[in-house]
Formats: sequence, C-alpha cells, structure tokens
Amino acid sequence: MPKKKMSLAQKINVLRASVMGANDGIISIAGIVIGVAAATSNSYSILIAGLSGTLAGMISMCMGEYVSVSTQKDSQKMALISERQRLEDQYQQEFNYVQKKYEAQDIDPELAKQATKELMAKDALSTVVQERYGFNPKEFTSPYAAAIASFISFPLGSILPMVAVTAAPAEVRILATAIAVLIALLITGYLAAVLGKSDRLKSMIRNAAAGLLTMGVTYLIGQLFAR
Repeated sequence: MPKKKMSLAQKINVLRASVMGANDGIISIAGIVIGVAAATSNSYSILIAGLSGTLAGMISMCMGEYVSVSTQKDSQKMALISERQRLEDQYQQEFNYVQKKYEAQDIDPELAKQATKELMAKDALSTVVQERYGFNPKEFTSPYAAAIASFISFPLGSILPMVAVTAAPAEVRILATAIAVLIALLITGYLAAVLGKSDRLKSMIRNAAAGLLTMGVTYLIGQLFAR
C-alpha cells in the first residue's frame, strides 16, 4: 500500500514545530550559557551547562508539542462527533448555517444556496466542519510528527549559542554570542511570520526583543554569582 503523503497544512504544522523548536533552542541555551559565562570564565562549565539545558529542552519541547497537538486532535474528534449528531438531528439548520457563511462572503444568495447544496450532497460533514470549526476532518495533524520535529530542531538551534560562547575569545565571548543569537532570532522570527502569515518586521523585532531580554536577565543573574 502506498504511503499517504502529508497535506500542505500538515507540512506547514511540522515546519511550524521545527521553526519554534529551533527558536526555543536558540533563546533557551543562549540564556543558559550567557548566564554561566557571566558567572565564570571556565569554558568546561559553560559547555556542560549548555549541554544539560539542551537535553532538558529537547525532551520538554518534544513532549510539549506531543501533548499540545494531541489535545488539539482530541478536540477536533469531539467536534466531528458533535457535528455528525447535528446533521442527523437538524440537517436543515446546518445547511442554512453554511449558506449564510457563504453569503457573508458577498456571494449571491442563489449561488450560495446552490454551492451549499452541491457541497453538502458530496460531503456534508466535511463541509460543515470546515465552515463551523475551520479544519479539514480528513487532515488531522500528527502529534508524533510535531514532536519529532521539535526534538530534532531544538538541539540544532542550541548549537549556535554553544559554539559562539565556547569558540569566541574569553574577553568577547558574551558579546559575540549575543550578536550571533540576535541574527539567528531575526531569521527564525521572519520564518515564523511567513508560516503564520503575519507581519514579518513585527515578528522579527518581537523575537529579537525576547532573546535580548532573556540574555540580559540571565547575564545579570550570572553577575550576581561571579567569582
């Protein structure tokens, strides 16, 4: 049996999980290594802290995505059960609901009625679910795919701050790490905005600000324990 291909929506969700996983890896580990670097100049301690944070983050992101997507999937299944019952008990009301949704999009009432009639005759459940709940009942998102994407992308994102903080000379390692992380966050902010179809500049600024705040706070904490 040929393997079923992922739909565009499913691919986008996996990409979303990958981008957010990498983004969290960059911010989380940057915060950890900069905080430790502010407290000590011992490269071994900094690396161990970064690796420990990466391991914990991988598991946390993986399980977080799995639980989140599984919950969403369960909610969608309950919506399907509810809608099947509605179609059995009050088909005409559901028909009218879909027709009104089309009319709200400035479609001529007669054309909206005809379109509703044809779509409901073809697949009433899918038609109503998409209009009422906004998802395709034939394209459930896989919690496993999202979890695996996060599990892989988080450590990939964490590589940058760890390499930057350990490879740069001791006297500029914090500044070099902050600059490298800032550039990476601008990129992931842009990609997140593309996937979410939101304002790209705002997303980049918001992402960079979150990263700078994280690094600033952990740096100050590290300074309190510097020796």
